[in-house]
Amino acid sequence: MVDPVASGATTPTKTETAATAGRDLARAGNSERTESGSHDLSLPIVLVGAGLASAVIAQRLSTVRDAPPIVILEATDTPFGEHTWSFHKADLQPSSLAWIAPLIAHEWDGQSVRFGSYERHLPSGYASLTSTSVSEAIERLPNVSLSKNTEVTALSAAQVTFANGSTQAASCVIDCRGYRPSASMVLGYQKFVGLEGELSEPHGLPHPVIMDATVDQLDGYRFVYLLPMSPTRVLIEDTRYSEGADLDDAVISEDIHTYATRQGWDITQVVRRENGVLPIVLAHDFERFWSELPADIPHAGLRAGLFHPTTGYSLPDAVHVADLIGENWPIGSAALARAIRGHAARQHKKQGFYRLLNRMLFLAAEPDRRHLVLERFYKLPTPLIERFYAGRTTMTDILRILTGKPPVPIHRALACLSEAKLFENGSS
Repeated sequence: MVDPVASGATTPTKTETAATAGRDLARAGNSERTESGSHDLSLPIVLVGAGLASAVIAQRLSTVRDAPPIVILEATDTPFGEHTWSFHKADLQPSSLAWIAPLIAHEWDGQSVRFGSYERHLPSGYASLTSTSVSEAIERLPNVSLSKNTEVTALSAAQVTFANGSTQAASCVIDCRGYRPSASMVLGYQKFVGLEGELSEPHGLPHPVIMDATVDQLDGYRFVYLLPMSPTRVLIEDTRYSEGADLDDAVISEDIHTYATRQGWDITQVVRRENGVLPIVLAHDFERFWSELPADIPHAGLRAGLFHPTTGYSLPDAVHVADLIGENWPIGSAALARAIRGHAARQHKKQGFYRLLNRMLFLAAEPDRRHLVLERFYKLPTPLIERFYAGRTTMTDILRILTGKPPVPIHRALACLSEAKLFENGSS
């Protein structure tokens, strides 16, 4: 059993969170005006990196009065990559759901999970964005321009420098370039390969299956994730929670085809492929992480370490930061950087319990028995599960999750309580 207070789980209301962020911005804004004068609002906001975080910020800022010009810079020739970003509708406030709607590709009114001892339907709304839906939505925004194959070699609070030596002045620069490895985090990994397949016959799935853990347990905790894109098209994603970040695309793709065959599905065409390796945080030295970043440049998304430590979902955090920016625009780089850091500090404190669960999953449970931790969790009440995904787990929820016979040995669970010990032991 863990002390809920020591775990760091707190649940501020939206009003409290907005008020705290507003105070941070007010203090930061006053400081910035003193340090460097007011920023030039005729200049564009520059978002470095064309991924989920930059797309969500651009979409949110397009809703403010006198929407500012926005420039998104992407180093590759594939802005927004080849991804699917999903979220539970209970993760977001209705106002946020409204403005993010243009980016959504698919939505459903329920979801289900499958384990060896049971299958359960959850009446919780679910939605997904795809690289295509995001790209099309951003193209429709008149105040946004996107440049691909554009390498940025240096960032400052007021400009970016390109590989050819030229510069772009900005009213605000935000670094959205994705996950940055850091010794300030001790990690496990969620790695996956996904194939979106067209089938010869309807698949029969009325809603997503967010975990099918009835499969063989390979390379840690393994499950298959299913998103029905049309009556005959389905995204099949084979996911493993593993100690290592190595990903064998060919082997896992073959496992996906084997799974499809066992479901009675004949894949006539693979329409799209995706893969990824997401960090699952076991321990996080917050001060060290942020000391590695420039203090006057805002960071967003995975670049700022803003994602759910256990599930790897990043869209809710991206939306929260976009709302913080939108509700307080205009604001310059240095002020916004301090405000986002303050937001991240509050998130870090709230997420202590999730990091503890990760340590129990990776360090206390045997790899081929990790699925039992999740099998037990999904028997809990739907509202508790929704709060868990939304990062709003309460102290009562913590007691409910940890009460009863644990699916891991007690002595190994107790050894996971200390987060700092992982850094002392030299884990990485």
